[in-house]
Amino acid sequence: MFKQPILKPFQPLAARWNLWWRQQSPSKQDRFALIGPLVAVVLFLLAITTALWYLKYEELDREQEIVRRDVEYAQQRLRLRLLERQEQIMRIARDVANGETQARQFTAEVKSLLEQSPELSSITWLDTQRRVRATYASASANPAMIHQSGDVLTQTETKDTFDLAHALLQPVYSQPIQLGRGLATQVNQLQLQVPIVNHTKFVGVILAEYPLDGIFRYVVPNEITSKYAVSLRDVGNTVLAGQANKPGPKVSEVLPWLNRTNDYEVPVTPVGYALTLHARAYRTSQGLIGNGVFWLVTALSVMTAWMLIGTWRHTRRRVQAQQALVAETNFRRAMENSVLTGMRAMDLKGRITYVNTAFCQMTGWTEPELVGCTPPFPYWPDEDRFSLEEKLKLELQGNTTSSGFQVRVKRKDGHLFDARLYVSPLIDALGQQTGWMTSMTDITEPNRIREQLSASHDRFTTVLEGLDASVSVAPLGSQELLFANKLYRQWFNTTTEGHLSLVAQAGLPQQETQSDNSDKNGEADDPLAGFPTDGLTEVSSENAEIYVPSLNKWLEVRSRYLNWVDGRLAQMVIATDITPRRQAEEQSQAQAERAQSASRLITMGEMASSVAHELNQPLTAINNYCNGMASRIKSNNLTEEDLLKALEKTAHQAQRAGQIIQRIRTFVKRSEPNRTDSDVSHMVTEAVELADIELRRRQVRLTQVVAARLPKLHVDPILIEQVLVNLMKNAAESVDLAQRPLPGRNVELKVVPRMEEGLSVVEFSVSDSGRGLAPEVMERLFEAFFSTKPEGMGIGLNLCRSIVESHQGRMKAENLYNANEITGCRFSFWIPARTAGVSA
Repeated sequence: MFKQPILKPFQPLAARWNLWWRQQSPSKQDRFALIGPLVAVVLFLLAITTALWYLKYEELDREQEIVRRDVEYAQQRLRLRLLERQEQIMRIARDVANGETQARQFTAEVKSLLEQSPELSSITWLDTQRRVRATYASASANPAMIHQSGDVLTQTETKDTFDLAHALLQPVYSQPIQLGRGLATQVNQLQLQVPIVNHTKFVGVILAEYPLDGIFRYVVPNEITSKYAVSLRDVGNTVLAGQANKPGPKVSEVLPWLNRTNDYEVPVTPVGYALTLHARAYRTSQGLIGNGVFWLVTALSVMTAWMLIGTWRHTRRRVQAQQALVAETNFRRAMENSVLTGMRAMDLKGRITYVNTAFCQMTGWTEPELVGCTPPFPYWPDEDRFSLEEKLKLELQGNTTSSGFQVRVKRKDGHLFDARLYVSPLIDALGQQTGWMTSMTDITEPNRIREQLSASHDRFTTVLEGLDASVSVAPLGSQELLFANKLYRQWFNTTTEGHLSLVAQAGLPQQETQSDNSDKNGEADDPLAGFPTDGLTEVSSENAEIYVPSLNKWLEVRSRYLNWVDGRLAQMVIATDITPRRQAEEQSQAQAERAQSASRLITMGEMASSVAHELNQPLTAINNYCNGMASRIKSNNLTEEDLLKALEKTAHQAQRAGQIIQRIRTFVKRSEPNRTDSDVSHMVTEAVELADIELRRRQVRLTQVVAARLPKLHVDPILIEQVLVNLMKNAAESVDLAQRPLPGRNVELKVVPRMEEGLSVVEFSVSDSGRGLAPEVMERLFEAFFSTKPEGMGIGLNLCRSIVESHQGRMKAENLYNANEITGCRFSFWIPARTAGVSA
């Protein structure tokens, strides 16, 4: 029966129900008396079944969540251990690549590492042919993992992983490998191959071998293996290492609709899905049927049904009050079950008189076990008992706060959770205090989220503090500095002068300082009122490169707008030190200029005989004219008119020789890159006059096709002429090498406008009638220092392509065919009609 304090609120309602019942006819009373108790019994049994099902379902969910959390913790431990060993092996690989570690030192370092890493069995140094250079294995290593110097590893899995590490130049984990299959020494292992790269050249790998039993034994936490059946499995769900599953009684045997098992599986990173960590919880509970609480509730339900039926038989006139009481009780229970806050009522002496369902679910104790308990309560942790007794004394004395207080609560299974208690007096219908009502809220999840947010903030701050770039945030229209990382503080202290200076020097939108615009009430006017902050925060960041004399550094400054946490519009500035990059670019530019000048000198050197022959003609003519005039003067057979004609011809030949020398001097002299709007026809004419010397010496005929009204190009004319001269000279050499007959010794220069990649461009092409290019030559045609000439240096075509690409153009080569016969080769390149003036 219910306690008297609980029945008091329902006494007026029960009186009204009795009055209504007495007014009903006997037939209606009998009908209600017959149906009412039966319905009450059915509802009561349904409520008990539903509660049991819900409790069991919650228990399974909690168990599944615990399994998932523990398995992810084990996976994180395993991942951190593998990454730590990977970094140590990568360090050894770098030492080997740099020549700092030899075979003997390698063995010593590996021995030290294996002593610290019991999960590792052996580490081997392999060259590019998978030959063992040096190796060391632990004393507990399986014989299948022990290698000898000079051995070549031919196992398929090892070879595949080796080839993948060679191709990617990155550490690669193998699929799980089974060694000694069918033997007593059979072992499952995992291989890690770290490439040894010396200046981008692959020179071998460092092979680390993990026995999966060792990984399971030394890496998976013991507290996890003691609670679960843990195993390492491959993609085929084959158990490679670990404990065999020992499932308890299936839930579906008791509750068929809960056909679930408490197991969880995650991939082992960084290995990937080739290796997974699987765990299944041992079923420790007795199940629903074997639970004493179940039988207790069942017995109480049967007794309650028997008492209701007995009451229906013997006290028919009390059915009205009982039905009202049951209805009100069910209503109150439904309300209590719908709230997530635990409720506990105590009398003035601290004895528990009432707990709701949420309170029982939180603590794991049932209502019969809690009602009537006196301090210390069973849900108090032993270590907190003294402090909780003190708080209870203050609570009974009325010393409570509206904000409540936080305590730790122990569930029946021993797990602890954080809760916040709120205490208020319990007043009865007569206005007298009969006890205290306490509400309890589970704040474990909010506390966990708060801790995660705090940890996330710490990680975020640590990342920003560790950046090699200066990061600062300041609101627009204010001198306040909202955020500055470590590098900013090193460069500019903690003031906003550095932030504003970077913004000003980079030419980014200025931050207007807040003026002293105040109204009569002393409130400052907002200079950014109505400013479209959404549009600003969605635009991409602005970049600029500046030089800061105070730091003696070149900085790349990036800026963007963002909405600060308090809603203000702020500007974030990120400054990165690019001084080494700028110095490297200047050195690269200087080297490119020297290479271009050297290439022109080499071209003129290769054409030296042709140039000498070209100069010899005007010089011979001058000599002949001079000798002729001298002979005629001696014989007094020279008139003034003949002398003038001879002198004019001599001067013309001297001018011709001077033009040749001047043109060659202009072509080969070193000068700074000078991009101007250049006429295409003029550049072609200059290049043809230089190359024509070589063409005529090799008896090659040049055909020009230059389109009219070509647009001017913003280029360095000397560099473009250099490309054309190199291509025409190479074409003449190709024709001469092919030993074509005189009618077939042709080179065609064609310059036409066209569209390429949606741009208006001018295309230059040089076609010859030589033998073309072999496929192996075509693949390496533009490589530096690759040449098919015995005396060639292999920088001509590579430099030509670099010049074209520096002008935003592209260059290609292709063979010319007549049916299936190669009849020559064509080199072509194009330059956009409008290009930015970037230095070559």
